[in-house]
Amino acid sequence: MTRLVEETPYRWRIDAEEPMRVPGVVFATADLLPDPSADQALGQVAAVATLPGIVEASYAMPDMHWGYGFPIGGVAATDVERDGVVSPGGVGFDISCGVRLLLSGLHLDELRPRLDALMDALDAVIPRGMSKGAVWHLRGQAELEEVLAGGARYAVERGHGEPADLERCEDRGAVADADPAAIGARARERGLAQVGSLGSGNHFLEVEAVSEVYDEEIAQAYGLWPGRVCVLIHTGSRGLGHQVCTDSVRAMEAVMARYGISVPDRQLACAPVTSPEGQAYLSAMAAAANYGRANRQLLGQAARRAFEQATGDGGLSLLYDVSHNLAKLETHHVEGRARRLCVHRKGATLALPPGHEDLPEDLRAVGQPVLVPGSMGVGSYVLAGTPGAPAFASACHGAGRRLSRHQALKSTSAARLRAELEEAGVAVRGASARGLAEETPHAYKDVDAVVTACHLAGLARKVAKLAPVGVVKG
Repeated sequence: MTRLVEETPYRWRIDAEEPMRVPGVVFATADLLPDPSADQALGQVAAVATLPGIVEASYAMPDMHWGYGFPIGGVAATDVERDGVVSPGGVGFDISCGVRLLLSGLHLDELRPRLDALMDALDAVIPRGMSKGAVWHLRGQAELEEVLAGGARYAVERGHGEPADLERCEDRGAVADADPAAIGARARERGLAQVGSLGSGNHFLEVEAVSEVYDEEIAQAYGLWPGRVCVLIHTGSRGLGHQVCTDSVRAMEAVMARYGISVPDRQLACAPVTSPEGQAYLSAMAAAANYGRANRQLLGQAARRAFEQATGDGGLSLLYDVSHNLAKLETHHVEGRARRLCVHRKGATLALPPGHEDLPEDLRAVGQPVLVPGSMGVGSYVLAGTPGAPAFASACHGAGRRLSRHQALKSTSAARLRAELEEAGVAVRGASARGLAEETPHAYKDVDAVVTACHLAGLARKVAKLAPVGVVKG
């Protein structure tokens, strides 16, 4: 059994024991720690600590839970120059899954009389569920390759958005070094008809309003004032990203012995970052990430059209778009010197501090918006990156699942959940009864507790809370 040592009420340590190369560090309160009898995430933290080239620690965020290879909420960095590896399990199947937050000029009081009309309009324009419906009908493989190479930038070039949107996107809307040629035939087939679709699972679009402000200065810089209506979009790279992960795990499993790599779990299959297999994965991952960026760009445009139709105000401005499933090559100071690291974030949000050169100029003084969707119908948070944060500038990515989908289905019904949400003033537009029930808020941890732990552990600071008024669900 994995033994935890409490360092502070918000930080726990797993001491390094063979074959671990570094300790594990878990940011959480005692109440948020996973139950080892039902959730193996703590063991996964220890297993990740065995990866070649890993530095500092194998980290886990307050919303951590059991995942594929890495725990969801896991962060690990490997030293590229010291045979550090990249592991597809450290990114996950939904490559570049992330969150986009758009701001309306409307106050909630102005929206209320038109809320049903807005939700009907969103219901009509947001493709979702397991079907292949999409906002953008690509003309074929050549145009898909443009999406894979150019991400949200290409979508904007084709008229799906505004150039100003790109200034508020991570990586300005496209990951560099993407190589469409690294994407296999099956992944291309799955992605051809899905760009501009929400999908299913825990993905959703939510109409929200600012309900609480914790940091007036940063909230003002972000444009978050009490009652302001917002649109939060949570989705990723759909079937294309899933297939890229599947293909890459198989490829790395086949070559680990050649590089003298042994891992305690086949789901941690990996290869050196500098190896042909490592480079091929990073190129394919970047292309899938660009697909995810374009996907959210298109859904944001669809939301603008729905707002224009229902309220006469379609001028939604983008606060930020950021991923929480990605591996990135970054420079960080470790043991007193700058080192080039491959930072895996799986269910963990990039949280750049104030002054970082990758931030838009108008946000640089206050730090990056960190977008944390809660469970469906509960509400979300906006945090900000903070100076000197641990875990390579990473923060939580959501509430964190507590019950499996099967357990969630046994705990409620779609009809009961819909009634509870509507009684709480949240309008619901769901694609399927099963999809709705699987995502009951009872299946998730308390997002308030998760965000408080994140704040008090020094990972990011609380800026504002957003309360839901309508949800569109796959």
